[in-house]
Amino acid sequence: MELRHLVTFQKAAALLSFTRAAQELNYAQSSVTSQIRALEDSLGVELFDRIGGKIRLTEAGERLLVYADQILTLTEEARSDVTGSNEPAGTLVIGTMESITSYRIPPLLEFFHHRYPRLQLSMRPSLCAETRHALRHGTFDIGFLMEQETVHPGLSSVVLLEEPLVLIAAPSHPLAAAASVTLADLASTALLATETGCAYRDLFEEQFDEPVSFLEFGTIEAIKRGVMAGLGVALLPEITVRQEVERKEIAVLPWKVPFAVHTQLAWRQGKRLTREMQLFIDHTLSLVAQEPRLRGGG
Repeated sequence: MELRHLVTFQKAAALLSFTRAAQELNYAQSSVTSQIRALEDSLGVELFDRIGGKIRLTEAGERLLVYADQILTLTEEARSDVTGSNEPAGTLVIGTMESITSYRIPPLLEFFHHRYPRLQLSMRPSLCAETRHALRHGTFDIGFLMEQETVHPGLSSVVLLEEPLVLIAAPSHPLAAAASVTLADLASTALLATETGCAYRDLFEEQFDEPVSFLEFGTIEAIKRGVMAGLGVALLPEITVRQEVERKEIAVLPWKVPFAVHTQLAWRQGKRLTREMQLFIDHTLSLVAQEPRLRGGG
C-alpha cells in the first residue's frame, strides 16, 4: 500500500465519486481510477462497488477506511514532529449552520485566525441530517448539530448547551401585548420559519393538532426582517435575535417553548481526534461557557 493511494482512497470514500475526488486532488480521473485499482490489487479485495455509474464502499472498503484515517493522521503527526513544527496546521472541514456561523462562532474563527494562522477552518453550511451523513463518510472532520437528540448512531458528540429558543414578533404585533400566548393564538397567526429539516422548526410544527402553514424564508436574517415588518411571528434561537431584542426592534412573546434542542459538536465514532480537532473542540467549549444570556421571554 502506498500513502498516495490511501489519500486517494480516503477522498473517494468521503465523496463517493471518483470524478469529485479527482477534482479536489487535482488529478485526472483516470489517475484516481488507476490508484484505486492498484490499491485493490495489492490487497486482493474490491474496495468499491461500481453500480450504474455510482460507487459505494464494500464491507472491505469500510474496514480499510478506518485504518486509512488512522495511518494518514499518524503520518501527518510524524511529519510535524520530525520537522520540528509544533504549530497546529492543516485544514479542518466543519459542517455548520447559519445560526452557528453568523451568531455564535465569529470570535472563535477570529481567535484561530490570529493564534493558529497555519490551521485553516473550512466552514461548510448544511442541514443537520446532511452534516451527520458527511461526518459518517469522512467529508467533514467536525460538525455542529442543533437537534433534540444527543445520541447519534455512528457519531461521537459533546453537548455545548441547551439552545435557548424564543418566539418573536414585531413590538406592534397584537400578541406582543398579550399576557400569555397559546397554540390556538399561534394557529390563527401568520408563522415565519426556516425550511423543513431544521430541528426546531419541525418540532414547532409538531405542536399543532391541525396542519399549519409557514411562510418560509431562506435565511434567519430574512425571517427577522419579515418579523420586524409585521409579517408574522417566528421561533428562532435566542442568540440570533439578541441585538434586535435589546434595541427593542423585536419583542419576545410570552410563550414557553415545550421542547428543547441542543447545540452539539460531533465527529465520526472511532475516529482518532487529531491535535487540531481537540483544539477546536476545547476552544469551542470555552467560548460557549463564557456566552451571556438574554433575559426575557416566556
